[in-house]
Amino acid sequence: MDRRKKARLQSSGWAVSSAEDFLGLTEAESALIELKLNLSRLHRERRERAGLSQHALAKRLHSSQSRVAKMEAGDPSVTMDLLVRSLLVLGTPVGPLAQTIGSGRQARPSSIRR
Repeated sequence: MDRRKKARLQSSGWAVSSAEDFLGLTEAESALIELKLNLSRLHRERRERAGLSQHALAKRLHSSQSRVAKMEAGDPSVTMDLLVRSLLVLGTPVGPLAQTIGSGRQARPSSIRR
């Protein structure tokens, strides 16, 4: 959020903070969520690049299309193990996986509340 907009909101009585603060997340919880979201984005990109539908990938994983959709949506019920295994089934080299894991935190979205 730009400085002017933030200042305008605060002068109107709004509290502006990060999603982490709003939800009461620890740094570790926030980092884990961001890591899973980064892996989910990589998953979708690799699946589409491979020209596979969610259904076709699900067959290779002995899973369901809805589970693949949940992986790509960053659903909290999806384990890191399943995400990484699926990325490996898609032929993702270890380098891009390591780069995604090591990419660090991205900018945090702000939460606005009154």
